Amino acid sequence: MSACCSGGCSSDKPPVDPAYRRILWIALWVNFLMFGVEIVGGWAAGSVSLLADAVDFFGDAANYGISLFVLGLAPVWRSRTALVKGATMGGYGVFVLASALWHLHSGTVPQAHTMGWIGFAALAANCLVAALLFAYRNGDANMRSVWLCTRNDAIGNVAVMLAAFGVFQTGSGLPDLLVATVMGLLGLSAARTVILQARGEMRGTTTATVTMELKRR
Repeated sequence: MSACCSGGCSSDKPPVDPAYRRILWIALWVNFLMFGVEIVGGWAAGSVSLLADAVDFFGDAANYGISLFVLGLAPVWRSRTALVKGATMGGYGVFVLASALWHLHSGTVPQAHTMGWIGFAALAANCLVAALLFAYRNGDANMRSVWLCTRNDAIGNVAVMLAAFGVFQTGSGLPDLLVATVMGLLGLSAARTVILQARGEMRGTTTATVTMELKRR
């Protein structure tokens, strides 16, 4: 019993919160819809930040789908899944940074108006999801990864809108590339956080302890 109280019973299946499950379904469909909007708009506008955000929306939709799948599994499997998701988030960050370098070399100037309107729609979508997920932001590694993805998306949407304004004012693609770079670095930072927490949970460390360690770092 004492081992269970300290987080050692990794084979026990946690109770599934029906409200959290419903929120994940809403988040999945919102992100999948915005992926379609941004992938089309990003190609049409020639914006690397919109394309990066589109890929992020697709990754988040997959993230929510995986989180739904593991909700009723034992904690050890949820932590292992979070470890994989953390690695995927890191891969996204690398992809965005590489895309920014490629567009810098090609000298692409995106369409500012398209970037601005799509960025605003994406921000509204992510604010809705973030508001729904706010109460679960300090849960286990899976819940934390979901919250971090949504938070980073909202920050990225604001940045895309600022980039659109910058492109409009300067006639240069550099603001778009700068925002894409920041989004890539956010992806790498979130990946590090999720991977560290997942590894801590797999070692039997409690979520509260892992959270304290992350704050100290």
